[in-house]
This record gives sequence, C-alpha cells and structure tokens, in this order.
Amino acid sequence: MALVVLQSSRLLWARVAALLFACVAFSVATHGGFVTGSMYDWCMFCWVFSFICTLLVLVVELLGLQARVPVSWTNFPITFACYAALLCLSASILFPFWYLRGSQTHGEARDHRIAATVFSCLATLAYLVEVSLSRARPGEVTGYMATVPGLLKVCETFVAIIIFLFISNPVSYNNYPALKWCMAVYCICFIISMSIVVLCVGECTGCLPIPFPRFLSAYALLAVLMYLSATIIWPVFKFDSRYNGQTQRPVSCQNFGLCAWDKLVAIAVLTALNFLIYLADLAYSARLVFVRT
Repeated sequence: MALVVLQSSRLLWARVAALLFACVAFSVATHGGFVTGSMYDWCMFCWVFSFICTLLVLVVELLGLQARVPVSWTNFPITFACYAALLCLSASILFPFWYLRGSQTHGEARDHRIAATVFSCLATLAYLVEVSLSRARPGEVTGYMATVPGLLKVCETFVAIIIFLFISNPVSYNNYPALKWCMAVYCICFIISMSIVVLCVGECTGCLPIPFPRFLSAYALLAVLMYLSATIIWPVFKFDSRYNGQTQRPVSCQNFGLCAWDKLVAIAVLTALNFLIYLADLAYSARLVFVRT
C-alpha cells in the first residue's frame, strides 16, 4: 500500500513539473523570443497542447472524476504523456535548430529563445518520467497503452505526423507513382495505428470482428512490409541521379535552417525509423499471440 502511495505521489509531482515547464516554455517564447513562422507555430502547439492536457489530467485526478470521464483512464493518461513527451522533444530539437543555429539575434530575444529551449527539454524529461512511472511492469494487469506495444503505437503515429509535416511543405511525392505509394503507406499505417489508439482509449476493442491480439499481429506484419517498401523506394527516387535526384546537399541550402533537400533526408530517416518501430511492434504482438495461444 505504501509503495502505491509513493508511486502516486511521484506521478503527481512529475505531472506538476511537466505542467510548469511547458507553461514557462511557451510563455517565454511568446513574450520575448520575437519569433514567427510555421515552425514556431508547431513548437507553440506542442507546448500549449501538452500544458492543457496535463492540466486536464491533474484536475480529473485531484477531483476523483475518473469514473465520469468517457474514456479508459488506465489508457488515456499514459497515452497523452507519451505524446506530450514526443511533442516536447520535437520542439526541443526544432526550436533551437530553427531559431538559434546561426541566428543573428542577440541580447534579450536570444536569451528568451535559449530559456524556452531549456524549459522544453525539462518538460520532455518530466513527461518521460511520467511515462516510466505509468508503464506496465512485468506481470502487472493494466491497459494496453501502458504496455510496450501500446507505447510503440504512439511512436508510430507521431513519426508519421512529422513525416507529413516535411512531405507537404513543399509537396514532394507527386513526381513519380512510386512516391505516391510511399505517401499511401504513411497515410494507411497512420490511420490504422491511430484507430487502434482511439479504440484502446475508448475501450472499444471488443467491437472488432476478430480477436484484438490477432488483429494487432496481422496489421503489424502488413505495416512492416509496407514500410520496408517505402524505406527502399523513397531514397531511390529522391537521391538517385537517374530520377533527377541529388546525392549531396545543394549549396543553396546553406542559407536555410532546413531546406527542401534536408526535409527529403529527414523523411528517408524517419521512414527507416518507423520501419524499425513497426518491426519491434511485430515482435511484441506476435509474442502476445503465441503466449496467449
């Protein structure tokens, strides 16, 4: 009993710390950073979304309203915490890369940008602590999203979102049908993975016509094969000279924080990363089926 109370106390303080760090990050960036642009909008969304959802979780927990919330409370908090950790991590990387690297800004504005980056990193750390405290332990009965496969689902959807950000600005998949196939892979796998997350958070997995573990294994195998094809096709059609690709970074990119060629490289790396995540998901899902069988 004492151990449960101690863990609940640590979880509460981790959430409070994440709430404060995210609040400071977007407050400092807004009121002294003097930054604009789509990347600033993304970072601001990451911090504000994380702050609002953490505040919601804290209010529900402190007022004891878990039973009144129309979602699975064993799945929702850790699902959100994992998303918030990834969102703040992306903001911690993109914000300084975009607004501090090679910046000519000095004085108070630069100090505010550095402070926003530091508190974004602290928020990321706090959310990672929350995920670590909330995830399922060996032999523990808990929600699917608290298990390793559930957390991998969050990572799969998040990586796909980042791919969508890069692939759509500028649009870089219209040149060849093979690239459109890659886009289809990203969209199909994202929709199915996000549907699984929603089904688990909404406790609707029993609505499926087949057993949930078998569905997860079948989908993981399909996603691995689809992402394997995209991992091979995307670099070939974007960096091979036979398809008007460039193997080296253009000189014109030196004047940009993240140019179009950099985004193509990022998409290739993120595609390979998501392939590895789906491969790990397949291993865990297959093990889940065989162990239960």
